Amino acid sequence: MTDKQRYQSVWDALEDDPIRRENLKLRSDMLRVITETLKERELTQQQAAELLECTQPRVNALMQGKIDEFRLDMLVDFAHRLGLHVSIEVAA
Repeated sequence: MTDKQRYQSVWDALEDDPIRRENLKLRSDMLRVITETLKERELTQQQAAELLECTQPRVNALMQGKIDEFRLDMLVDFAHRLGLHVSIEVAA
């Protein structure tokens, strides 16, 4: 029987760099909420692109979850354009 290590997040298992790991956690949360919001609004990718002020291929990448194609600041911009409130808590 092998010992199985448990992780709180998939990023804890996949990423060794703690800074990149935290950035990926924030981006994945943002990406999930943004894509869920777009799906709930039943927008076409072109309509979403106009709302988010980006191109349709960027919306397609977003909807496919291509996290490496989006910086955190871009996802914050998208969230605000969707009328979502974004806050980041910093703790010591």
